[in-house]
Order: sequence, then structure tokens, then C-alpha cells
Amino acid sequence: MAVGASGTRVHKRVSEDSFSHPCNAVVSFPVGPLTLVRTGDALTGVYFENHAPAPLPARLGEPSTEGFDRIVSELTEYFAGARTSFTVPLLLVGTEFQVCVWNALRAIPYGETRTYTELAAAAGRPGSVRAAAAANARNPLSIVVPCHRVIGMNGSLTGFAGGVDVKKRLLDLERTRSPEGIALQHKS
Repeated sequence: MAVGASGTRVHKRVSEDSFSHPCNAVVSFPVGPLTLVRTGDALTGVYFENHAPAPLPARLGEPSTEGFDRIVSELTEYFAGARTSFTVPLLLVGTEFQVCVWNALRAIPYGETRTYTELAAAAGRPGSVRAAAAANARNPLSIVVPCHRVIGMNGSLTGFAGGVDVKKRLLDLERTRSPEGIALQHKS
């Protein structure tokens, strides 16, 4: 295990030991109910009601009402347009390349989008566009690790774990709101 930028713990290989004693809470937000998953003090999952692909039941752990106040507060601020990034501790568990892609997603500024080609390049493998797209689709931390900010080469909204309509709502939220009330620009 390594510690990445802003205290993110990174596991480069998936193992059940990485998810010892996970717990979850289902919380309602403007995009519908989200299942929040944590292990210890680290957030390990943010899943939509009809998340595709669905998380493995073992990754969700037991229901709990404790330990989720900070992420609930940060997500509430995000949906109110008052938060542009998240500070909760994260535990990213995946292959080395998946973790690189997920960290590249975290570097996409609020209100901006990138193509899958740009994502692959930012992850250090410019020729691996399909692999970057697959890693993007396997992101376990929707919204917090902003996979919704990745679009097709022609600007089209492509697949999203919460559905393309939710992706559009998130992008519209970011396009029109910021803490200063300034409309934000998308990188073309």
C-alpha cells in the first residue's frame, strides 16, 4: 500500500484484505439514492441505485449509520454548488493502471471535461484508450472520482454508471455553478 496525493491510500491489487470490515449507508441526494461505502476512515465506494456494473455484495459490507457525516456533508455541498473537490480520505483499490486512471480523473478540474484519449494520455498510456475507458467504467467512487467528466471525442455523452441522464445533470451542475457563481468553461 502506498499513500498518494492528499492522503489517498492506494492499493494496486485488489484483495479481500483491502476491504476488511466495510460498511455502507444509503443516502438520498438530488440524483437519487447513493450507497456510500467505507472501510475504517476511508471511502471505498459511491454507487448509484442502479449502478452498472453493480458492486460485489462483499464490497458493500454491513449497513451502518456511523462514520459517513463528512462525505454526506461534502456531497450535499457539491450538489448545492458550494464544493468543487472532495477532501474525504479515499482508498483506491485496483490494478496499477486503474489507479493511474482514477488519479487522472481526480485531476480533471470541476466544470471541465476530457475525452477518453486525453484520459489515457493523462494516465501515462496514450495508446491505451480502450483500457482507460474500461478503467473509467470500473471507477468505484462515482462523483468523488469524477468519471462523469469524461466524454466522447465528438463531445457526446457516453455511458455512465448512473445513466447518461445523471451524467448530463452532473455536468450541467458543474457547468453552471461554482462557489463564486461564475459559469465555468469546458476544455475542448
